[in-house]
Amino acid sequence: MTIGMQVTGTGEPVLLLNGLGRPMASWNAFANKLSDRTVITFDAPGVGTSPTLLPFSMLALSDLAARVLDAAGCDSADVVGFSHGGAVAQQLAADAPHRVRHLVLLSTSCGVGAVPGRGRALWRGLLTPAAGTPRQAPDPLGLLWHILAISSWSSIPFLGSLAAPTLVVCGRHDRIVPPANSRLLAARIPRAELMMIDGGHDLQQPAPAVTAAALTRQYFDRREHAVTACDNPAGHASEAQPPSQNGALHTCL
Repeated sequence: MTIGMQVTGTGEPVLLLNGLGRPMASWNAFANKLSDRTVITFDAPGVGTSPTLLPFSMLALSDLAARVLDAAGCDSADVVGFSHGGAVAQQLAADAPHRVRHLVLLSTSCGVGAVPGRGRALWRGLLTPAAGTPRQAPDPLGLLWHILAISSWSSIPFLGSLAAPTLVVCGRHDRIVPPANSRLLAARIPRAELMMIDGGHDLQQPAPAVTAAALTRQYFDRREHAVTACDNPAGHASEAQPPSQNGALHTCL
């Protein structure tokens, strides 16, 4: 199948996983603050430039994310997931821990077993695109497949085994995925950190996206400096990473 994806910039790779029904352009405000990194985004099946397929599972979406990394030429990457994309990110970290260097979970939950939000707020959120992105409703069938995929999925059985250093971020006033869910994730994932910011659910809107991206950058930098200090105790310079390819591309997966 052909999936729309984009790889921009150079530096350490970061894979961004979209929210339910959101195209990859919904990451624009967030990605602009990661200009020193290789940013990888893609449209999930039934969203944006990617066609709707037959029903799929969260395992299939995790596998798709791994194949996007393959297509981008990355053995591993930092992974950031927003809302539904945060669930895919958790599954990817469980299925392929060697591919997830750091994990950032934005406004997301464990799936089944989560504290429910307000249904009306959820549907309003699905119909409201991130600012600066085209107002294009997701394909109804594709949206249905995504909802069905997560409706029977839960990360609770494997949260305690996730190995990637993890940052959990949520808005204090999130009515779609209440903050209690982020607290649960941070409590269950070993050595996870929790940060709460002023705002609601949609951390892809410009103002909260800037804040969330700043927290993400700080977390990555702090973790990488700690690793560098351990690897180079005498202060030797680390070898520079080769740049990745730039521009938009489509790949057959």
